[in-house]
Amino acid sequence: MATVTEAVKESLVGTTIEPEASAQTKATFERHAHRDPSSGELVMKEEDFVSAIAPEGEDYHKIKREQYGILFAVADRRRTGHLTLQDWVTFENLLAKPDAEYEIAFRLFDVEGTGIVRYDDFHRLYSLNKGESSIPFDWDGEWATLYMGGKKRRHDLTYPQFSQMLRGLQGERVRQAFHHFDRSGTGYIEPEDFERIILETAGHKLSDHILENLATLGNVSTSSKVSYADVRAFMNVMRDMDLVELIIRNAASKSADRKITRTEFLNEAARIAQFSLFTPMEADILFHFAGLDEPSGRLGLSDFIKVLDPTWRHPSFRPDLDVVAGVSSKAATTLGQSIVKKVLESAHHFGLGSIAGAFGAFMVYPIDLVKTRMQNQRTQRVGERLYQNSLDCARKVLKNEGFRGLYSGVLPQLIGVAPEKAIKLTVNDLVRARFTDKATGNIWWPLELFAGGSAGACQVVFTNPLEIVKIRLQVQGEVAKSLGGAAPRRSAIWIVKNLGLVGLYRGASACLLRDVPFSAIYFPAYNHLKRDYFGESAHKKLGILQILASAALAGMPAAYLTTPCDVIKTRLQVEARKGETRYVGLRHCASTIYRDEGLAAFFKGGAARVLRSSPQFAFTLAAYELLQSAWPISTPASAPLAATTGARPAAAALLGLPPATAPLPYLRSRNALKILLDLDEDFGRVKMPAAAAAAAARGRPWGVLSGANASASASASASASRSAKDGLSSTSSSPPPPSSLSSSS
Repeated sequence: MATVTEAVKESLVGTTIEPEASAQTKATFERHAHRDPSSGELVMKEEDFVSAIAPEGEDYHKIKREQYGILFAVADRRRTGHLTLQDWVTFENLLAKPDAEYEIAFRLFDVEGTGIVRYDDFHRLYSLNKGESSIPFDWDGEWATLYMGGKKRRHDLTYPQFSQMLRGLQGERVRQAFHHFDRSGTGYIEPEDFERIILETAGHKLSDHILENLATLGNVSTSSKVSYADVRAFMNVMRDMDLVELIIRNAASKSADRKITRTEFLNEAARIAQFSLFTPMEADILFHFAGLDEPSGRLGLSDFIKVLDPTWRHPSFRPDLDVVAGVSSKAATTLGQSIVKKVLESAHHFGLGSIAGAFGAFMVYPIDLVKTRMQNQRTQRVGERLYQNSLDCARKVLKNEGFRGLYSGVLPQLIGVAPEKAIKLTVNDLVRARFTDKATGNIWWPLELFAGGSAGACQVVFTNPLEIVKIRLQVQGEVAKSLGGAAPRRSAIWIVKNLGLVGLYRGASACLLRDVPFSAIYFPAYNHLKRDYFGESAHKKLGILQILASAALAGMPAAYLTTPCDVIKTRLQVEARKGETRYVGLRHCASTIYRDEGLAAFFKGGAARVLRSSPQFAFTLAAYELLQSAWPISTPASAPLAATTGARPAAAALLGLPPATAPLPYLRSRNALKILLDLDEDFGRVKMPAAAAAAAARGRPWGVLSGANASASASASASASRSAKDGLSSTSSSPPPPSSLSSSS
């Protein structure tokens, strides 16, 4: 119970309420902390802290794992050399802030915790951590004076002022470095000098592809040297990489082959960026680095990812076995999820296509029945003709058989629609994609005909048995009328049993003769109507009325021109009645029809066939569009993952950028280190002994240690951090100890 004195003090001067630990935060602390022998309390040492915010298995390609130790000085607010649970909770609470990256950097230099950064503290910590061979930076120059005042008028920096200074620091470092190498004042430096500038100032933010080819920047212009304009243009592109990614993503989505040119990039930039327009030189530099392996000037997403993704590795990169195992496990999981997703998508499309196809067939089935009755009418003698024309046929069916007579045999037709549409559309798409030019999206017209014909040939396997059952059911009412109602009505099952397997494929040659040319005409006509007449392109999406018009118009010539084949198929598949000619084959059927009924008989039911095919495709596509809108395919299970990991689903889908799957404390800590590395590439990294440094210089440009050196580096991290903290609290300006912190990109 609080004493009266404490209660009065709290009421007068207030009290600080520490943030409470969540179950996850507490579990993370307990998993990495150990018990202090002297106090018996769970605490985190620096090694424990690094393990908590920089888990093993993440990519430490540019920012080394030991560099995260510099953040321990921020978390250890009481300078005790260890963290309690409350210290850890406070640090995680800091990471949750929207501006955590800049505030972490500010607290590192706010030695006394007063909310300001003094120049002496800032300069001391900077000197302690900068690399011995780093390009010099003048903190007494004009730029630094604008932020912190001159030598005789230094002033402290508030958090907003300090953050803004860090925002512009990298550009000033590049400017001073350019002056450092341009001793003669010509405005040009050697490519090797430019390479060193970028490696020291921005290497931690760029991909290996860019870093390996920095010296080629001079090839953008006719000069063999690098001008200051080249350097500024390069830095502008790298700084606005997020905007560059958005422009590329939008421009590529409008291109048929998913590739863009420099002109298309600049045009899309003008549409998106209202104020930050890219200069011609900046566009040249972007396309130069992205197109080093593709000199055509028309670049795809796989070319740009080498520039946009800072984690991009050379294909020859081979990680250690542990990393390989982790990546393989993730890849296997991703592959499994991809297979499941494709199966679900296929089932979704098949289901919607079946429903839409059945709807379209049902709507036009009366027309199909009239067409079949007209085609099966064999005599030209007026007295023996049942129907004078299609309208007369429909009227008599309604009179003699009722409304249900118009739907005789509809069930087999509806059953056959699902496999028919699925096979026809799938085969056409596969064959068409096989022969389509990937670069231009064009296909040679004979191959278009071949793709459509292949689709029509494959569907016959399913449609011929269903067609013969449907036709025999459709003409039953006609037979009953001619025999005075004495003919028995047969069911679909009876017809299948009576025909047998071989009988179900009677007239298959005629079915092939009809369906192959129909699909060969329909699919190319449909695609050309959409593209050439209605203007469908990557920049224009057709509306549903235009799609329906394309489908209906394409079905007209396809249906009418194949009517002779449909007449022959119908005659072969209908059971001959007493006194009628029984056809024994395709040629015999065609010659008999021509001899007995003339050429016009081959086009019986042609009008009904056109009236059936065109609206059937229209109804089918309309139903399919509505069903897709009502029941779109979705993967709700993946939504929470993207929300919790900070993944960029749109960019990842298009560019293949790896999503951020690491814990949020690691991601925020990494971003804070990127800001600190803008000060100096060696910030936060343990300085190596001379021998190790020489070995790194010979073969390991990123300073990767191995064996005993790696162990020595890890063990030196704690002492280095303590040296840094001692330097922060000390008022002397003695030179940094050999184990002081430094960092690498």
